[in-house]
Amino acid sequence: MTPEDCRPPNDPQGDPIALRNVLFIMCDQLRYDALSCAGNIAIQTPHIDRLAERGVRYDKAFVQGSVCGSSRMSYYTGRYVQTHGTRWNRVPLNVGQRTLGDHMRDIGVRPVLIGKTHMAADHDNIERLGMHPDSPEWIFASQCGFEPEHRDDGLHPHAERSRDLPYNAFLRSNGFDGDNPWHSAANSVIDANGNWTSGWLLRSAPFPAIVPDELSETAYMTNRAIDFIRSAGDDRWCVHLSYIKPHWPYVVSSPYHELVDASDLAAPNRADHERRAPHPVLDAFYQSRISRAFARDEARSLVYPTYLGLVRQIDDHLGRLFAMLDETGRSDDTMIVFCADHGDYMGDHWLGEKDWLHEEVVRTPMIVVDPRPQADATRGSVSNDLVEAIDLLPTFVEALGGNLGDHDRWLEGHSLQPSLHALGSTARDGAVCESDFSFLEMSNRLADVDPRHMRATMFRTDQYKYILSEIGPNLLYDLTDDPHELHDRGNDPALAAVRAELHDGLFHWWRRRRTDALITADHRAAANTPGATAAQGIPIGFWTEAELTAGIAGDLY
Repeated sequence: MTPEDCRPPNDPQGDPIALRNVLFIMCDQLRYDALSCAGNIAIQTPHIDRLAERGVRYDKAFVQGSVCGSSRMSYYTGRYVQTHGTRWNRVPLNVGQRTLGDHMRDIGVRPVLIGKTHMAADHDNIERLGMHPDSPEWIFASQCGFEPEHRDDGLHPHAERSRDLPYNAFLRSNGFDGDNPWHSAANSVIDANGNWTSGWLLRSAPFPAIVPDELSETAYMTNRAIDFIRSAGDDRWCVHLSYIKPHWPYVVSSPYHELVDASDLAAPNRADHERRAPHPVLDAFYQSRISRAFARDEARSLVYPTYLGLVRQIDDHLGRLFAMLDETGRSDDTMIVFCADHGDYMGDHWLGEKDWLHEEVVRTPMIVVDPRPQADATRGSVSNDLVEAIDLLPTFVEALGGNLGDHDRWLEGHSLQPSLHALGSTARDGAVCESDFSFLEMSNRLADVDPRHMRATMFRTDQYKYILSEIGPNLLYDLTDDPHELHDRGNDPALAAVRAELHDGLFHWWRRRRTDALITADHRAAANTPGATAAQGIPIGFWTEAELTAGIAGDLY
């Protein structure tokens, strides 16, 4: 690829488009309300806040899957979980799905990965197709379409699988020896008694990680991004900087472990009545080991401050990255996006982790900065449009000069560029997120249920959230009267018409899925253009030669 190949195209008026690059930042398990620009008073995130001041903060942004794997594959394909089929972690992404990397290469932009994807390769089909290991095709198919500048999915509990991890080599070079210093140093602590304690244990959260901040995973990945951008030269790029944190293990280096006092935390969003005669799926979640742990008051008071400390650590290192972009002039020609793959219950609704469909999980931060003058009118604004994770990929394609018409048979989201340029809102009847809990240990509490029925789908409008559950009754929340989702009104006769309307909206969404992405306009034109089939020697339904002549000419159809 030459520098000329990387020049941005002109816009329809002939003015040069200055936007050359995209910096696509994703955090793992970051709640929508964990930023000071979103109202959190327990922690300050000044660099992310300044990012919001430079762009648009989408306050109602929703992911399409309630767990890492399914959500990320929606980000990376621009398609709903129902369409791409990767319903949970470690489920392979079908090699036939086009990814962000494919769409970027189509328009002359390098798709570069630094951090996590949680993508499982479709090795059976990759081998069936005869892709040679280490060929570009094999690498792209195995790495979610990215150039893996530095892939690290951030979970390395097994020493025998982690010896060759570059981050482990980095830690050893800085004096932290052992088979797996990712665990023994970066994600473990020395407790109050002077004993080494694994960061996997929730009781470790109040103590600082053994490694100093400058050797943390967050610092390390930020350095890799800075190094790449400085070395990229004239190449156009879409850099996906994907942090593992604030995902567990909930351990953070000093001084971040002591920035937040438990007394400053908001009270848990939960009510006693939620656990009385609960929905059968929620009942199984409540009984799970993880939820029982996080339902304890001391779990939230110990872990949540560390979680917010991890958020502030990310913010500080992003400050270094943003300063480098300013220094090199890249801030002027790079779209910056900040988002997350899902949230974290942290004891809200008596639950831990993710996997279900409350706002704490499915609603996530989304900030988009477009440096072009066309976006000046929206800088510092907060949008209440319903937007989805799958909207980012078409936004990237359009902002980088691609023709959406060449990509839209694959992409199920809407470009946010009109919203960013104050040209209109993103029209959407409702936001959709899917949950598949058949992979969880709690699913064993749901006896005699086909795993393929252990699913639920959310259809969320401005006022209501409707959850179609394959097990038990459907749920409904009135978000105007009940913004904290404490009162299920799925059986309320007064809302029967609302339920019917939302159910129909969800059915309409299902009918519009682009499972036929291999069909192009040329395929249709070859068959439905008047005279096309007759001209191909298939003259069906003609009585006379004159009719056939007219049919071939396209005059009789």
